[in-house]
This record gives sequence, C-alpha cells and structure tokens, in this order.
Amino acid sequence: TSPVVICFRNLRDLLTGLINDIEFSAGNWPPDPNYSTIIFLHGSGGTNILWQYQVKALSEKMNAIAINLPGHGNSAGPGMDRIADYAKSVSTFNKSINVRHPVICGLSIGGAIVLQLLIDEQENFKGGIIVNSGAKLKVMPLIFEIIEKDYLGFINLIYKFGVSQKTDPAKLKSLVESMALCSAEVTRGDFNACNTFNVMEQLNKINTPVLVITASDDQLTPIKYGQFLAEHIQNATIANIEDAGHLSPVERPEEVTRIIHDFTATI
Repeated sequence: TSPVVICFRNLRDLLTGLINDIEFSAGNWPPDPNYSTIIFLHGSGGTNILWQYQVKALSEKMNAIAINLPGHGNSAGPGMDRIADYAKSVSTFNKSINVRHPVICGLSIGGAIVLQLLIDEQENFKGGIIVNSGAKLKVMPLIFEIIEKDYLGFINLIYKFGVSQKTDPAKLKSLVESMALCSAEVTRGDFNACNTFNVMEQLNKINTPVLVITASDDQLTPIKYGQFLAEHIQNATIANIEDAGHLSPVERPEEVTRIIHDFTATI
C-alpha cells in the first residue's frame, strides 16, 4: 500500500507533507523520476528549516527533500537516543518515496546518520554529504546540564557557539524559533545519540562518493573532524566554508548550495 502524502503550500513557498509520520519539505512533489534526488537531515534539536534555502534553490534541477527526524517538527514519535535508530527511520522514509539512489546529506547529528547509512546500506544511496560532523561526536557534560536546567538558555547559546561571529544573527531567527518548539527531552536524546556515536574504525567500509563540508569558524565540530573523514573515506572530497560556523547552510546559504550542487552533478 502506498503511503499517504499530504502536501500544502506554506509560508516558505515549499510543499510540506507526511509520509509514515515523517514530515518533509520539498520544492516539488511527487519526485520527478527524470531528476536525481537529495535528502537533507537537520542537526540536534533542529528542524528542516535549516535546509530551506538549499531545497528551494536546488529544486529547479533535482528533487530536493528535507525531512524532520522523529520527534522533531510535526514528525511523530518521542525522538531517539541512538544514531542507528534514526538511520533506520531515514531508511524507511527513503524506501517509501520510491526514488532511485538519492544523495543523502546531513549536518551534525544528520551527518552522523549519513555515515551510519553509508556503512550499513550504501548500495541504496548514490553518495553522501557530511556537513560539520564527525566519525565520533563526544558531547561536553555541560551541554546536558544546561539542557536540563535552562533549555531556552541553551537554545540562545546558538548565537554564541553555533555560528561565526561574522554571521548576522537575524539569519538564525526562523531556525531558533523552530528549535524552541522541540522538547528538551528530544534534544537531550539527540545529544545522547551523538555522545555514544563512534564509527572511526568503520569508515573504510564506505566506497560511495562522499563530500565532506567543514566551516572555518565551527566551534562545535572543528575542521579536524572533517579532515579525518576525508582522510579515511576512500572516495571522499572536502570543501571548507570560510567565515561560517556550525550552521553554515544558514550562514552562507549560497556557497553551501553551490558546493552541494557541484558535487551532485559529478556523481
């Protein structure tokens, strides 16, 4: 039985819908079988608003889809605390939309999910894009303490630690507002999933094309994280975004989009 899809036009001029309780945004629907496809995954405690610029811009040339992980946005579920479980939910979504070998792209926890998918089932993906992430994502204990005691305070720390000092804070408004709607419990689960994630010894299993994107001012996942990925994944290339922090798709949307487009056009 085909999944039920409900789509409507929203304020961001994107189509949104639900497939098997996973919310998504897309530039067009249903996916055009003549186009290649890219699926975007957001960061911890976030939503697909992170990728709204890229979805809009790339939809003229490909099927661009950004999902909300379980428990985020209007996706059902309590959220998860293991990368492998999130990867399974993304895999189920991918199989439900009936597209051939999409590129899978994720930031931070989303990048960890991409790595897990490429390790477990790379035959289902044309390639992967890992943005500001790493093969091991230990989280400072202070992060969990702040989430527990002052969740809104934690969200506001994004302006200090999540972006470059050269970034206009106004660019973050929609993303921060959406993160404030995510429960502290779900966000804590995301960071637990990151904290226990470690695939450093499994990167040699990946042989599909991979693009690693880093950011010069990323305080949360420094450039060395991405460099390690590029050095240990055999078919990887790396690109760095200058004057951007952890949320580079929002900080430098045009440049991130161009790099993603150029990579997908070559695989």
